[in-house]
Amino acid sequence: MHSSDRIERKILLKAPRSQVWRALANAEAFGQWFGVNLEGKRFVAGERTQGQVTYPGYEHLIWDVAVERVEPERVFSFRWHPYAVEPGVDYSQESETRVHFELEDMDGGTLLKVVESGFNNIPEARRLKAFRMDSRGWDEQMANIEAFLSRSDR
Repeated sequence: MHSSDRIERKILLKAPRSQVWRALANAEAFGQWFGVNLEGKRFVAGERTQGQVTYPGYEHLIWDVAVERVEPERVFSFRWHPYAVEPGVDYSQESETRVHFELEDMDGGTLLKVVESGFNNIPEARRLKAFRMDSRGWDEQMANIEAFLSRSDR
């Protein structure tokens, strides 16, 4: 069975670009909707950011990303090990996928596009599961950021 190398999602958020950007690029805000404790953390291109996962059932995990790009109100991207959830497994020698967020002004708000790519480089034994779980996860995260922005609408 062949799976695609990339997951793509788009959502029109009823919020100005600056507000969507804050929810993405401010690590503490990102953690609130994404399900990671990133209190006191920052996203800096070229640096790693880590935090305790707060999503129920996954609290044993440390979320660990290598921030690649932070282009204000336009692009935010990082690399990570997709669906690296098995306790005691060392994923550090595996390739990482790239998660790329892009913002675009649209009538009625801001279009958020997210692309996670690089699944073809994940070991075959876990590639399809990682792809399926992350695909489902991005559906949930798009709803999470939408809900977060509607709550923080002032």
